Amino acid sequence: MEHIRLARRHQVTIAGNIGVGKSTLVQILAEEFGWQPYYELVADHPYLDDYYADRERWGFHSQIWFLTQRYEQHQEIADTPVSVLQDRSIYEDYEVFVKGLLEQGIFSHRDFRTYRKLFIALTRAITPPTLLVYLHASVPTLLERINGRARSYEQAIPADYLEQLNRRYDEWVRKFELCPVMTIETDGLDFAHDVQARREVVALIAQTVGLGGVVLERLMP
Repeated sequence: MEHIRLARRHQVTIAGNIGVGKSTLVQILAEEFGWQPYYELVADHPYLDDYYADRERWGFHSQIWFLTQRYEQHQEIADTPVSVLQDRSIYEDYEVFVKGLLEQGIFSHRDFRTYRKLFIALTRAITPPTLLVYLHASVPTLLERINGRARSYEQAIPADYLEQLNRRYDEWVRKFELCPVMTIETDGLDFAHDVQARREVVALIAQTVGLGGVVLERLMP
């Protein structure tokens, strides 16, 4: 597929709860726009299985690894001369997951203060995205999608944990001011399997970033 060259470089970050379809949308948009995708490196996470088995014991280790990986990715994105798509950002790690772990008592206040100090120092050195796309789905939809993919460490995720993450995501997005935010409700929008849903999402985001005419013409049957 012919790549689209823009006068302006974009960094579009896809945010949302576990199982909502972030990686899938990054892949779809990368194919349609010809942009560089950056994925969350979950498979390389050395603490993830331990974390889901014992979140109190491994929560701090797990989140420090995510923070380090995310910062390195933001630095690499800053050096990339083309427009990019990013699967989750450094901001939701802190605002959603770490604050949630503190709220649940999984993070101690001492660990939270340490993490927060490092997070503030690192985020001073990065450039925020030009657009944040927030994918939202209800917990039953998230559970259905999680159960449909082969990630053993996710199968034990409780519904109340996903509900708590949804609440924290909603609170974070309402206050996020570093760039424009587009919220997409995905309960009835299965862009992973439905061609029409895929076209709708791609067209919506294309119009927002100024690619509407070119992309819409390609999407016509």
